Amino acid sequence: MKEEDKSNKRNDITLLLDSYNDIFSSFDPRPYSEKSLSDDFIIECKKAAIDKEESKIKLILSVPEEKRKVIDEIKIKKRLSEHFARHFKINKKEIIDIKKKGALWFLIGTALMLIGAFTKSFNGFAFNLLNIMIEPAGWFSFWEGLGKIFITADEKTPNYIFYKKMDKAAIYFISH
Repeated sequence: MKEEDKSNKRNDITLLLDSYNDIFSSFDPRPYSEKSLSDDFIIECKKAAIDKEESKIKLILSVPEEKRKVIDEIKIKKRLSEHFARHFKINKKEIIDIKKKGALWFLIGTALMLIGAFTKSFNGFAFNLLNIMIEPAGWFSFWEGLGKIFITADEKTPNYIFYKKMDKAAIYFISH
């Protein structure tokens, strides 16, 4: 086997299904083109996609020969592609929004600390009181902003990476 073929096989996600219904939520009566995906199906895809290269994933769904219907497979492929693309965009936007809010908190914190440093040069009860209130608020905002940028956004990254991989995945049905 060629090295390229071995590499491609390593990026295959093959899931054995009893029927097409294994892909979808059993509580959703809508047709395949609209049905919500099963949490179990998504979890299995996530576990299988962890060590796969982003641009070369093949999602291979193995269904019993007697249960295969080309018309349904076309609808299901479209539904899977739409789901992965939609959730990729949602996760991407969520991370961008978190980083923007973090940057705003960081800037507000920096501004408050600068104001606090400026008020230290003045004497009087009002300036001391203002400094006592501004300084902790500045530090809190500063660190909270950095936390959002570097920690909260990182917590959302695994989902983003999964949906980014699956958004580019080629989807195939085979018989077993």
